[in-house]
Amino acid sequence: MPDLGNLREEYGHDTLSKESTHPNPVEQFRNWFDHATEQKIPEPNAMSLATVGIDYQPWQRTVLLKAYDERGFVFYTNYESRKGAQIAENPKVSVIFPWIQLERQVIMTGTAHKIGAAESLKYFASRPFGSQLGAWVSQQSSIVSSRSLLLAKLDEMKRKFKEGEVPLPSFWGGYRIEPSTFEFWLGGKNRIHDRIFYQRDAEGNWQRNRLAP
Repeated sequence: MPDLGNLREEYGHDTLSKESTHPNPVEQFRNWFDHATEQKIPEPNAMSLATVGIDYQPWQRTVLLKAYDERGFVFYTNYESRKGAQIAENPKVSVIFPWIQLERQVIMTGTAHKIGAAESLKYFASRPFGSQLGAWVSQQSSIVSSRSLLLAKLDEMKRKFKEGEVPLPSFWGGYRIEPSTFEFWLGGKNRIHDRIFYQRDAEGNWQRNRLAP
């Protein structure tokens, strides 16, 4: 068994206080996201998405954030995938942005809902041709016997759509996560991490509190 007991990094290059964060967690996210982008963190919009279906088994995977505002955080996928089926059963989800190089993480919980077809179409039309074809090729999360079958279907789609625009598949589109909580985590020296937690009160206003590490 490998010994991982001494595999660790010492944090503590910065601190985070309740007073230094923005009252609006979406704006605080924007500050941190812009910083991650400026620091050239690889794919700063990559987020681990956790879903739980009716069998109570959690599943996680990495998806890409493609838009966000006060309404919520948007990602795109195959609606017939495992994640799509689980969201249909239980729309409560959680995501985490692991910006470990910056000693930062953002954890968010919320409720996922399908966005409108027009919004999905607008984004789909902006995707590269190959990515558009890929949405048609993959019956996401289903069992396939070989990679060659996927490549054969890709060639078929190339021939089918070579003369015109690729239409939006009916089984593909976006979800918007309406956030209910945020946690901004900053690594601290001696594992005394900073954790600022946001949650809506009964009036719908965001409240901030520090959590013990």
